[in-house]
Amino acid sequence: MKAIVYSKYGPPDVAKLMEVPKPKPKDNEILMKVFASTVNRTDAGFRSAEYFVSRFFSGLFRPKYQILGCEFSGIVEETGKDVTTFKKGDHVF
Repeated sequence: MKAIVYSKYGPPDVAKLMEVPKPKPKDNEILMKVFASTVNRTDAGFRSAEYFVSRFFSGLFRPKYQILGCEFSGIVEETGKDVTTFKKGDHVF
């Protein structure tokens, strides 16, 4: 799958479009096929780490979660065994 990935803090050019392995959902997670996503001010703030305090949430020396985007819409592709609210084929946002 394709994702915008950043492995270090910095300006927008540290974020790159890359091919990454498709994740496998844990027992209490869902896997979505994303149709639309945004990279918003929150993502930009975590990427830049301009405010040092944000590093306590996102990783002190380098990003803990390296894929940007926190708003999205799509369809449920797979569910973990403990998921009861969603099922394959549900449209979500």
